[in-house]
Amino acid sequence: MTKDNMAAPSFSTTIPDGDDRERAVCDRCGFVDYQNPKIVVGSVALWKEKILLCRRAIEPRKGFWTLPAGFLELGESAEDGARREAWEEARARLVLDRLIAVYSVPRISQVQLMFRARLARDDVEAGPESAEVMLCDWENIPWGDIAFPTVGWALRHWRETKDRDDFAPFSNPVDGL
Repeated sequence: MTKDNMAAPSFSTTIPDGDDRERAVCDRCGFVDYQNPKIVVGSVALWKEKILLCRRAIEPRKGFWTLPAGFLELGESAEDGARREAWEEARARLVLDRLIAVYSVPRISQVQLMFRARLARDDVEAGPESAEVMLCDWENIPWGDIAFPTVGWALRHWRETKDRDDFAPFSNPVDGL
């Protein structure tokens, strides 16, 4: 291997042949470093009629309430990712029901898949990314302290479908992002 082959790659931003947008392209070999949206998986999980909420212990939105959710890992199904996130954030074991929604959040390059689920047991506790967790009645959801718009959307879409099995997954509300 020559010294030239060992040099760190250098990238320039250009529109590759046959493409329609700027990409990072290696100056030496032409490799295109595609940047794609991140996939977030999460759930509206219930124990009886109480919803599992997690108070965030990390940024962004530390101290605000969210649903158990996070980034999908490579080689992981969306369903397995939703179950793993519930375990990591609330030590919760989930039984997934069905997909509630697919939200697009282009300003932060995310696609979010939110599931309807039930807790296998009610013995939840804060995981490393949560300051605390709670099982909350609909009437006591801390709406003013919800971390992200998609959390509110998922809660409202869950409420709209909680007694139904015949719905297509929702997408962003018309007045959404």
